[in-house]
Amino acid sequence: MKGMGNRMAGTPDKIQFHPGFYGAVELEFRLEATELEFNIEYNLSKEPLRVDLLVIGKSDDIQLANEVGRIFRRYNVIEYKSPDDGLTIDDFFKTIGYACLYKSLGKTVNQIPEKQITVSLFRDSYPQELFNSLKESGRTVVNKFPGVYYIDGNIPFRLQIVVMSRLERERHSALRILSKNAKEEDVRRFLEEAAAYENPGDRQNADAVFQVSISANQELYEKIRGDETMCKAMEQLMQDVIVKREKEAADKAAKIAARNASIAATVDTCRDFELSDREIVEKLRMKYGLTEEKALEYVSGVVMA
Repeated sequence: MKGMGNRMAGTPDKIQFHPGFYGAVELEFRLEATELEFNIEYNLSKEPLRVDLLVIGKSDDIQLANEVGRIFRRYNVIEYKSPDDGLTIDDFFKTIGYACLYKSLGKTVNQIPEKQITVSLFRDSYPQELFNSLKESGRTVVNKFPGVYYIDGNIPFRLQIVVMSRLERERHSALRILSKNAKEEDVRRFLEEAAAYENPGDRQNADAVFQVSISANQELYEKIRGDETMCKAMEQLMQDVIVKREKEAADKAAKIAARNASIAATVDTCRDFELSDREIVEKLRMKYGLTEEKALEYVSGVVMA
């Protein structure tokens, strides 16, 4: 596929899985998106303390058909652990701590009720050690749905752990391919589903998932490239995003050109009024917010990119 070689040449030291996860979650609930509001990297305080994803329901009695979101209530705190990250008992309690802090952020007392908060932790692989620790502490781990585990016992909020590799293949391909060991069947299913997306937002989310999955599974995607049908599906998935990026680049270039033309016209007008170079520099700084160095470039007629 054209352009794919550059993206697949060389795996970075640490793959940034989170953008793909955000896209996958929005795709998971794309059929129920009108019920939800997605807040990526939601700040819990003025300090750099934030939760990966806060999903807010549009009503208190929200009920989602998707089993991953069946537990959801009004306020849903989500923490994602990439394949490079662990999921320990400390991570478990840290996420509960995030939810406790979020509960305290209401503008009035108990504006965010405890019963309307849920906590979800997502990870690709099965967290055996964490589950052992939870059971040893007297809590119960209930396999509510394939890949979805509810945790009960001495926890302030409804809480689930989602093991993405164990989710049903037919319904959750976007989450399943966010792995360093993605399965070809899952990738093929995801590409088939993504090819049918008509909403530009869905296609952009699919592209985010796709890019991360490629970075983490280069050998698998090299194999898929040999399949003409799948290669065309990948090209189709990328096309809308490529067009959007090209338009953004063109718009940016047009804005820069228009700004340069406006500044040049201002310089010419100032010269007509016989202003000194120093006076022109000051005028450009005031009118366009330029630094003195940049204003001097315009006055001298040598504008650096």
